[in-house]
Amino acid sequence: MGYLFIALTVLFTVYGQLVLKWQVGLAGTVPDTVSGKITFLLNTLTNPWVISGLGSAFIASLFWMLALSKLPLSTAYPYTATSFLLILLFGATFFSEPVTVGKILGTALIVGGIAVLSLKG
Repeated sequence: MGYLFIALTVLFTVYGQLVLKWQVGLAGTVPDTVSGKITFLLNTLTNPWVISGLGSAFIASLFWMLALSKLPLSTAYPYTATSFLLILLFGATFFSEPVTVGKILGTALIVGGIAVLSLKG
């Protein structure tokens, strides 16, 4: 069950990040003034999609607590790095973010590191 909880943590985290990126992008440019920034943030925080993204982060933290109740931290935590791979793929797919050689190599190192850490013994 611990690994299922980790997977749910990652999925809810990734969903939250994607929704926040999407909605902040639609909200426009952040104003230069302090009052403009406050208004921008308050308007953004009342957006139902943003609320769902923030709620998703909260749900992810609940699943994370469940994961930690089943697995050692040093076992569980590296798997959360799979979010880097998912964000790279979804960022490119949904936001046309560039996939550079550096991003591919960095993500490959992360995934390789997870594989090494998951080896028994």
